[in-house]
Formats: sequence, structure tokens, C-alpha cells
Amino acid sequence: MGFVKGLKCRECGREYAVEPIYVCEFCFGPLEVVYDYDGIKGALSRDMIKSRPQNLWRYRELLPIDGEPTCGLHSGYTPLVRAYKLGQHLGMKELYIKDDTVTHPTLSFKDRVVAIALSKAREFGFDTVACASTGNLAHSVSAHGAAGGFKRFIFIPASLERSKIVASLAYEPNLIAVDGNYDDVNRLCSEVANKYNWAFVNINIRPFYAEGSKTQGYEIVEQLGWRAPDAVVVPCASGSLLTKIWKSFKELKEIGLIDELHSKVYSAQATGCSPIVAALKSGVDVIKPVKPDTIAKSLAIGNPADGYYATQVIKESGGDGEDVSDAEIIDAIKLLARTEGIFAETAGGVTLASAMKLIESGKLDKDASTVLSITGNGLKTKEAIVGHTVEPYHIDPNLKSFEETLKQINALKGS
Repeated sequence: MGFVKGLKCRECGREYAVEPIYVCEFCFGPLEVVYDYDGIKGALSRDMIKSRPQNLWRYRELLPIDGEPTCGLHSGYTPLVRAYKLGQHLGMKELYIKDDTVTHPTLSFKDRVVAIALSKAREFGFDTVACASTGNLAHSVSAHGAAGGFKRFIFIPASLERSKIVASLAYEPNLIAVDGNYDDVNRLCSEVANKYNWAFVNINIRPFYAEGSKTQGYEIVEQLGWRAPDAVVVPCASGSLLTKIWKSFKELKEIGLIDELHSKVYSAQATGCSPIVAALKSGVDVIKPVKPDTIAKSLAIGNPADGYYATQVIKESGGDGEDVSDAEIIDAIKLLARTEGIFAETAGGVTLASAMKLIESGKLDKDASTVLSITGNGLKTKEAIVGHTVEPYHIDPNLKSFEETLKQINALKGS
């Protein structure tokens, strides 16, 4: 038995039953899952969580399913890495990487949301799942949908990185490449969702799907010894991940699993698609849609569904935001790799590069315990750094050739 009370409009507050719906029929505001926190408080403890398998379902009382989970059983509980070398480089006293590049079946945080969405789709009785995606979600729905025995329709921008397209095709979904950007794809999917009885994870299942992002926040707190960090820097596409991490911190305080919450939440975006950060910098609440132009394609949502709510979370928490160029993204990917051995996709480069700017400007305190949310593996976007790495040394197959090259290497590196 779950602890979901129903759905509630984030604008007018009207309440709805638990159904595959996502907008209020009165004001067209987005719907959000509401829980019985008093019931959860009596049913969940730190010891109970600790006794469970190390996956995202260890927090199932705080997730919107009624029965046992049926999908994504191997997703979640990714490492929280103490980034000593990177922290020293940046002058940060206590820096961590929430490393969603590993452990997940498809190597991105989207496995969190898809685990919830598909488990809920099964509870609703759907046999077909679908999504609009900038890449990682397509990969995840293709994989988890295959494992779950669902029919799958995946809609992507045709300009997506080839490596992400191939990663989805491996699972043999019905992959639909649309000539247009993500916002064009999403509009088309809204029309398809209205006509066909399919579970679109980020449309009619969105209120439930989005709750999966909370598990990254739960894990951060648990892995820090049941304390919320002073600061967390989150890459923003729709803005949902940022809002849900904040919601997870507040929920843990609400049910008594943490005593204090003083976290500041920071938004990271690419300059070529930064409507949330642009609104913050302009001091306005209105999110002005933009046409994406960035190598960070997984963040290339020009009209973010949760953009307004992300700005409100940032203001409520006392955080801020920053945007970075493609060149800064590439440099940050390489910096993270050579300091911490973590190869992140372009969104990870956005997170680190934005954090660096926030540190330089004094908006992010160097003495604050800070977590950088790194959401996907660099193997997904290798194309982004082609031509921006050092070349290998070529030698003949003999010791003399190697030792001549070794002298060159030592001379270059001063050793």
C-alpha cells in the first residue's frame, strides 16, 4: 500500500484522483503528487532504509506507486564521490560529485525517472510506453521498456548525437526521428498522447515520472550521513531535476530523517540554451523561450516545463544560477576527467563549468559543503570532445622507439 493521497495543481491547488493526467482542467497548471507525510513518518526510518537493497526503491514510501516496483530494479544508489583533487584545484573545502555516470543500467539519471514511470504505467494498465527525448530518456525508456515487455515509441530530434541514437536502437524500439528541436518534438508528442492510449512518461505520466528525480536528493543526504549539503549545483533542461532535489530535502525534514535544512540550490545551463538562468539574471519570473544552440543537447530545451518553478526554488533556497559557453563545457569535461577520473557527458561539463563561475563570482561559498550533480556518462557524447584532446604517441614496435618517445614525454612534462 502506497502513501499517495492524490494529485494537486501547482497553481490553483485543485485536487485530483490518482490518474494518468498531468494538467489541471480548470487553470491548465501542472499537477504534482501529494503524499501522506504523517503516514510515511510512522512507516519509514533511517534503519529501515539502510536494511534495504542499494537501489532507488529503498525510499519507496516516498515514491508514487501503490504496490511493489516492477521496473528499474537496478537503478539508483550511485556513488557520492569526495572530490579532493578537484576541490583543491577550485579552492573548495568540501566538494562532492554525485556520480550518475555509473551504476545505472543506461548510465544516466534518467533511469531514476523511468523506473518510476514504467512501474506506474503498469499499475495503470498500459501496454505501450513512449517519450519525447533529447537522448538519455530515449535510451532509458528503450531499455527499461524492453525489460518490462512494453511496446515502445521513442520520439527524438533528428539532429541528436549519433551515439545516443544507436544506444536507443540497440533495444529495437520504434524510434521516430523528427526534423525539429526538442520543443517541436514535445509538441508533436502532446498531440499523439491526446489521440493514442499510450503512457507518455513525460506527458500524461509526468507527475509520477518526475518524482523519480527525488531519489538523487535522498541518496545525497543519506550518503552524507543524513545531512543536507550547504549547496548543490544542478544542470537544468526542463528544470524538473532541480525542483525535485529540493523537494526531496524538504520531505526528509518533514518526516524527521534530517534535523536541519540550509541548502542553497544553484542552476547550471549552457549559454546556448539558458532560459532559466536568463530569467534569474534579469530578475523576472517569466521564462522567455529560446531556440537552443549548444553542444549540450541533453539540456537543449528552449521552453522548459518547470522553468518557473526552478526559479522559485532557487530564490527560496537563496541560490543562484550561471550559464557557460561550449568551450567552457569542453574544458570542464576534461578537468573532471583528469582530476577525479569521471568522464561526464556535456551536461556534466555544464554543471562543473557553471560551478566554477559561481565560485569565481563569490556566489558559491568555497567553505560550503557542495555537491555537483553529474547526470550522464561521457561515452554518450564522445563527439563533443573530438578534436579537443591530446593525440596519442605513435611508435614503432620496439624498445628503442618507445624510449625515444619517453624522453620526449619527460622533457615536455619536466620530469
